[in-house]
Amino acid sequence: MMRGNLRKMSVQADTSGKVSYELKLDESLIPLDDALGQKVSLKFSGEIQCIHCGRASKKSFNQGYCYPCFKKLAACDTCIMSPEKCHFHKGTCREPEWAERFCMQSHYVYLANTTALKVGITRGDQLPTRWLDQGATQGRAMFVVANRRMSGLVETLFKNEVADKTNWRNMLKGSDAKLDLAYEQERLIGSLWEGLDALQNEFGLQAVQELDDTNLTHEFSYPVLEYPSKVTSINAEKTPHVEGTLMGIKGQYWILDTGVINIRKYTGYEAEFTLQER
Repeated sequence: MMRGNLRKMSVQADTSGKVSYELKLDESLIPLDDALGQKVSLKFSGEIQCIHCGRASKKSFNQGYCYPCFKKLAACDTCIMSPEKCHFHKGTCREPEWAERFCMQSHYVYLANTTALKVGITRGDQLPTRWLDQGATQGRAMFVVANRRMSGLVETLFKNEVADKTNWRNMLKGSDAKLDLAYEQERLIGSLWEGLDALQNEFGLQAVQELDDTNLTHEFSYPVLEYPSKVTSINAEKTPHVEGTLMGIKGQYWILDTGVINIRKYTGYEAEFTLQER
């Protein structure tokens, strides 16, 4: 039994693509591989602590922040969700020094298979973590771009042809047909080359670079014993004692025999984790 404030689960994949998770309570990491098939529980105390400033909060904003931090931090600005709206170049960024570290660095524009083809973006140091957090069974980086705003501009082009959101219910049912992401990349670039050329003409050839033929499609397998036929979401605000047999983990979700819960949604919430011994 351990108690602490929840954080996003730590996730990694080995060289074969096998995914493993650790539950994070404050700074403690609890391996979850051996918890599969066992009864687990999370008891939420009702206390919430801001993941930035540490103050107590009655409500969590943007997955873990108190309201004052939500309003002032660059990490909570609308351009994080819509990077094409980045306004750093206008001199109006909430935290220019933060943006220099996290936004004004190379990003990837990628394709992923999360039961359907999707396009996405992430910082250069966040692959494959970004794919794993989304529950992708396949991922392929297409472009490396100069900064976060540029990644958003490229992604916006692709959103005319392919979704940029994951259908999380389908993802948790495990209905993943393998896709040929190399083919999809070639097909989409063939349809969107005029827009890509326009961006390179405006911002320079180095701002948007397609990855070469050595680029690989990565494949992942998740620790799931059984997928649910019907996905029932558990709301920890209404059901503060969450328990059941852990049937699998995918994305940032626990798949229990009693329903599914998005662990990341409750970042900053105090909880007590219990694993029933075999």
